[in-house]
Amino acid sequence: MAGWTTLVQPDILAMALNRGDLVVVDCRFSLADPAAGEQAWRRSHIPGAVYAHLERDLSDMSRKGEGRHPWPEREAFLQRLQQWGISPATQVVAYDDGDGAIAARLWFLLRVLGHEKVAVLDGGLSRWVALGLPASSALPQPQPARYAGQFDTRRLLDAKAVEAHLAAGGLLIDARAPERFRGEQEPLDRVAGHVPGAINRPYMQNLHNGQFKSAMQLAAEFRELLGGRDPSEVVSMCGSGVTACHNLLAMERAGLRGGRLFTGSWSGWITDPARPVATGP
Repeated sequence: MAGWTTLVQPDILAMALNRGDLVVVDCRFSLADPAAGEQAWRRSHIPGAVYAHLERDLSDMSRKGEGRHPWPEREAFLQRLQQWGISPATQVVAYDDGDGAIAARLWFLLRVLGHEKVAVLDGGLSRWVALGLPASSALPQPQPARYAGQFDTRRLLDAKAVEAHLAAGGLLIDARAPERFRGEQEPLDRVAGHVPGAINRPYMQNLHNGQFKSAMQLAAEFRELLGGRDPSEVVSMCGSGVTACHNLLAMERAGLRGGRLFTGSWSGWITDPARPVATGP
């Protein structure tokens, strides 16, 4: 059976909830209250959904100097997948409150692991609820699975690799809001601005009325940004390597596969005060 590899619509997922090869993962998370997403999941979630915590399950917060949400170690992430009942054959669907920013982090983690059948719920739980689709407070008890795999580290860049990428003429796309990119506001990190040479594509531009734009529209917009470059020559970044994954998901929806991630992103870049900082457009 062909799988969902980028997005899935709520009504389609609702009809597939009893599939034996399906695992739905609730990724709701708030930087302002890191416990809120899990608490919300315990109260109500898509039936059968397990919960993924951004800072416990999708990051390794013990790693220092690699930004606010460091990329997790392979073994720890594989262990979590197994606990959720995810195997290489599983169709995974990730969702969050709505815009897909956190769900896209799980999507990219799995994609870099070589997992093809993973998609984000378009419109998230907000659209699911608005459509009157079922919810549950019953906590799932998944059957443990087996998962072996390796991250494709060619798609994961640190700050030194990003410097080399830019020096070679590569494209670096920053997914943060324009005012943060320009250095006018910085609510999260100690330094405002952006990596010199980066361009700004706020991840919210991938959406229209809370859902992803069409593949055709995204393709037109990203091809203009790429300026003839191959998608593999694109590195995506944001504040901490989370919303950057939203741009990578949008690119793949548009048929532009192979984009890479600056895992530490802005919060990783500024750990070294000797690195340059740009402000303005």
